[in-house]
Amino acid sequence: MFKYILLGFTLYFAYRFLFDFLLPVIRTTRQLKKQFDAVREQQQGYQQPSQNGNTSSTANKTPAPKADDYIEFEEIR
Repeated sequence: MFKYILLGFTLYFAYRFLFDFLLPVIRTTRQLKKQFDAVREQQQGYQQPSQNGNTSSTANKTPAPKADDYIEFEEIR
């Protein structure tokens, strides 16, 4: 009789541990991992076009200085 009571308590606590603690932790971990992966992909998506855009746009926006545009200066001591 005592074996059945002990077995019942063991199964009850195993059930509670599994469904009240372990499964929610696993679900939360998976959800957080998905969110972190989404944020990482988003950041990589923002960095790649901006890197490509900056190199081409800065090359087009800054013209090469002409020889006539150079102004000499003297240091004042």
